[in-house]
Amino acid sequence: MPRQNFSAAEAARALGISVDTLRRWDRAGKLRVERDSANRRVVAAAEVERLRGPVGDETLSARNRFRGIVRSVELDGLIARVEIDVTEPARVVAIVTRESVEELGLRAGMSAAGVVKSTSVMVER
Repeated sequence: MPRQNFSAAEAARALGISVDTLRRWDRAGKLRVERDSANRRVVAAAEVERLRGPVGDETLSARNRFRGIVRSVELDGLIARVEIDVTEPARVVAIVTRESVEELGLRAGMSAAGVVKSTSVMVER
């Protein structure tokens, strides 16, 4: 039987956010929570799924995604430089392996996203 509810910490982990962010979302009305008998936040599994977004995003916990168009791909030995023009007034540049570029089939003009997590930029398609 699938799980019905998550604790605040479990819900935050499933959403890739901090517990502090979960509390702020609760106060702002962005997240619907209930309280248990000890007045702790309890988040319904359906609410976690609603906030998680479309299927396919659950493999990464990164919150900073920049969709855009690949401007250029430069291959140099084992390394590839991928430049993405994002829809916001910015550009994301990632240094990734050549193997990753070939596996993703990246080429200039196609849609892609730069995923920013900590000091790394990953590329997904």
